[in-house]
Amino acid sequence: MKELTDAIFEKEVLKAENLVMVDFWAPWCGPCKMMEPIIDALAVEFGDKPVGVMKLNVDENNQTASQYGVMSIPTFLFFKGGEVIDQVVGGVSIDALRAKIQQHM
Repeated sequence: MKELTDAIFEKEVLKAENLVMVDFWAPWCGPCKMMEPIIDALAVEFGDKPVGVMKLNVDENNQTASQYGVMSIPTFLFFKGGEVIDQVVGGVSIDALRAKIQQHM
């Protein structure tokens, strides 16, 4: 799974040809820690598909988080063609995130 920074966000997410799901998280966030194995599993599951599963630490990269109005974490934003096409806020099941990814692929 790719760890994003403010510096590479545009190249890796906005200019990506495929769907990208970005997990906005922080190391001190309990629900974020609970979601970590789910995000890791999705990264493996969709590893050979045209989908990017990436993470952005909001403490270290607050410019991007602020730009997209991320106020609560975890927040999952789904990007396609450089635009946000969907979002999920808070801890959710792997099935819920999988369904969102499949919906937008």
